[in-house]
Amino acid sequence: MVPERPESYGSYLHLDRILGAQAPLSDAHDELLFIIQHQTSELWMKLAIHEIRSAMGELRADRLEPAFKMLTRVARIFEQLNGAWDVLRTMTPSEYTQFRDCLGQTSGFQSWQYRAIEYLAGNRNLGMLGLHAERPQVMADLEAILAEPSLYDEALLLLARNGFDIGEDAQRSTWREARRENETVVAAWRRIYAAPTKYWMLYELAEKLVDFEDYFRRWRFNHVTTVERIIGMKRGTGGTSGVAYLRRMLEVVLFPELWTVRTDL
Repeated sequence: MVPERPESYGSYLHLDRILGAQAPLSDAHDELLFIIQHQTSELWMKLAIHEIRSAMGELRADRLEPAFKMLTRVARIFEQLNGAWDVLRTMTPSEYTQFRDCLGQTSGFQSWQYRAIEYLAGNRNLGMLGLHAERPQVMADLEAILAEPSLYDEALLLLARNGFDIGEDAQRSTWREARRENETVVAAWRRIYAAPTKYWMLYELAEKLVDFEDYFRRWRFNHVTTVERIIGMKRGTGGTSGVAYLRRMLEVVLFPELWTVRTDL
C-alpha cells in the first residue's frame, strides 16, 4: 500500500498544529516572543538528539565519516540555538514582568530534551533527574540513556578498538555515573594530536567533538547572559537560583581530556 500523500505544504508540515500551539496567558506583547523562542528551541533540540544518537550508532559501528557529518550538524544546531538568544534579548526587564507571574512554577530547567542532550554527551548529573520525577515516560527515557555509553564514551571505546590505552575507561561496565578525567585518555589524545596525518580520522573525530562543545559552551554563556540581562539575580520561576546556578554550569566540561591535551601539546 502506498502511504497517503499530503495535500499541501501546510498539511505535510502540520502547520495548523504548529502555528496553533501558542497560547499566551496574558495580553503582554512579548509573551508570544517568549513562547515561540522556547518552542523553536525544543524543536532544534529534538533534531540534536536525533543526530547525536545517530552519530553514536555510527561510531559504535566504526563508520566515522557519517558520524562526522552528524556531529557537524549538531554544532550548527547549537549555532541556531545561540541565535535565538539574540532575539529573546530584545525583551527588556519591564516587558518580561508583564507576564512573568503567568509562568507559575514552569522553568527551562524542566526541559527533558536539554537533560537528554547533556546525558547523551556525557554530563551525567543524576541530581537533575528529580526535576522529571512526575513524568514516568520521561524518566524511563532518561534512564535508558544513562544505561548506555555516552557520545564521549563511544569515542573512547573507539580509541580502544584502534589500539589506544584508555585506562580505567576500558573497564567500565556501568555507564550511569559520571566518569572522572583520566590521564591515560589524555595521553591517547596527545598521541593522536602529535601525529594528525597518521591518525587523521581520530584527529578529525576529536575536532568534531570540540566543535560541538565549543558551540554548546557558547549556548550556555548566552543563556546566563540573557537571563541576567532580563531578570538580574532574581530566583528563577521554577524555584532555581537562576543566574547563580547557570554560572556554575559554565564550568562543566563535556569532553575534559580534549581540552586538557591542548595545554600539554
